[in-house]
Amino acid sequence: MNVIRYTDANYQDRLREAIEASSSLFDPKIEATVRRILQAVQKEGDQALYRFARKFDKVDLETVGLRVSEEEIQEAQKQVAPAVRSAIRTAEKNIILYAKQTLRKSWTIRNAQGARVGEKFDPYERVGVYVPGGTAPLVSTVLMTALLGKVAGCREIVLCTPCRRDGTVHPALLYAAQRAGVTEIYRVGGAQAIAAMALGTETIRPVQKLFGPGNAYVVCAKRLLFGYVAVDLLPGPSELLILADETAPANFIAADLLAQAEHGSGYERVWLVTPSARLIEAVQQEVDRQLPELSRQDFVKQVLQRNGWCIQTADWEEAVKLANRIAPEHCEVMVKRPAGIVRQLKTAGAVFIGPWSPTALGDYIAGPSHTLPTGGAGRSFSGLTADQFQRSTSLVEYSQSALRQSLPALTILAELEGLDAHARSAQIRLRKKIPSSNED
Repeated sequence: MNVIRYTDANYQDRLREAIEASSSLFDPKIEATVRRILQAVQKEGDQALYRFARKFDKVDLETVGLRVSEEEIQEAQKQVAPAVRSAIRTAEKNIILYAKQTLRKSWTIRNAQGARVGEKFDPYERVGVYVPGGTAPLVSTVLMTALLGKVAGCREIVLCTPCRRDGTVHPALLYAAQRAGVTEIYRVGGAQAIAAMALGTETIRPVQKLFGPGNAYVVCAKRLLFGYVAVDLLPGPSELLILADETAPANFIAADLLAQAEHGSGYERVWLVTPSARLIEAVQQEVDRQLPELSRQDFVKQVLQRNGWCIQTADWEEAVKLANRIAPEHCEVMVKRPAGIVRQLKTAGAVFIGPWSPTALGDYIAGPSHTLPTGGAGRSFSGLTADQFQRSTSLVEYSQSALRQSLPALTILAELEGLDAHARSAQIRLRKKIPSSNED
């Protein structure tokens, strides 16, 4: 891992390198590639999806078919081991319990003139969920995205995910999708899948809102398509920042850094931030000890060399400021008295408190969705919650008396803006007595 100390002569320059240089969120080369993909899907529809599948996934979707059939889904259920089914149901239970607490409820109040105003919340009718493929079946991502749509009451939940070389989708992923209420599954990955769900093709009808994480190209596609479709947030390659003091076990810290570095895209980012030079040395030793034991050590090495940082700050005030500046996807707090630190953290996607709360729990079974903002987007976005599968409609209901009380202020403001027709539309209702069925 790369080490930066507050005593370094080029400390501030190196901090900028650790925070900004490795983020892929606004990479111009990635954006140029994604724009070409989006334009192709918009123009060519299914044919573009077939071409990109042959190019990127080495599979002939024109022969296999874009949509996963009901027969394939049912057959997959038989192939999932009982222990896997049980683990999925355990995670499902916690996710549903948490998601229900985040749903918004309709409300009304009386304003100062006695009119009834409020909001009603309805689920989106048709949503799209992206689940990355790559080197592992991300069953947890299915649960932590689509399942929230099911809790919110979305009638149509479309899932896109890359397939394997033989055109199949991992049985456990299909099982999780069925448990999560997914109604359509397409074996399409990458930025082209985002384009298909947002813009539509001959086979895939467009959705109202997009959800789910992905690699740098997927996240870029979501950003560029905002406006054609609503998007949840910008969850890209995984990140972890650990704030720790000398009471934290170095082997715990090293294990958590290695875990978040193993996803495999190469754009993952991990940081240890601490005022303790001794802890940095101990963690580096633990990383070197544990790394050879990992099955995906080649992926991990790449990330640690490129985007792994141990940063020694002058004090805890600077450490917390740095954490808020980075706005990490996951932030672990392993200090003797964590409450004060946690109160000061304002931009992290999720905070894990104490030595017994590894980020992996949040990745799989704790309850909150692991779909979180990355690349500094946490300064503007929060993590995924079930209420993001709802849309809000404001409600306004005036009686004649409430309109009469409101008319003077309305008239002044409309005339101030030179919009006399606005004022007239209200005034005309009060020129003579109008029988009303909604008088107070």
